[in-house]
Amino acid sequence: MTEAAHIILDHTEISHKIKRIAYQIYESNATETEIVLAGIADRGYEFALLLTETLKNISPLEVTICKVFVDKKTPLNEVKTSISASDYENKSVILIDDVLNSGATLIYGVKHFLNVPLKQFKTAVLVNRNHKKYPVKADFKGISLSTSLNEHVKVDFTPNQFKVFLL
Repeated sequence: MTEAAHIILDHTEISHKIKRIAYQIYESNATETEIVLAGIADRGYEFALLLTETLKNISPLEVTICKVFVDKKTPLNEVKTSISASDYENKSVILIDDVLNSGATLIYGVKHFLNVPLKQFKTAVLVNRNHKKYPVKADFKGISLSTSLNEHVKVDFTPNQFKVFLL
């Protein structure tokens, strides 16, 4: 990291936020037996894996993990998932990303899931930057961060060294 990088969240703080979001997901799905966590590749998927691990420790929910592939440079390209649509049809799905900035990545991910009948659909992010261009919100968020448009947020999920940096 450069001299200009500031740590916004350290490993302990991120771990607490993961646990809190996992409890919120469990509470909003208390009547379900199975949920699908759909993490946007790559760091959103890493975040989804961490949430899955925590959910398995705190709840009886059967958690199916799914990787969502959104072309961030050309988001109109087809969005793909690592599991078939029939695997999440009529289930509760939580779309997960590390940072919600403009909302473009999340909204194109949401659009993909609109083509399949779902029981419930929610979104989760670790960092919500409040710079949305699209009408999408995070139902579960670790932290809301007011930043300038020229600042950048980087999430590092290195095991036992999680960090969120503001650059």
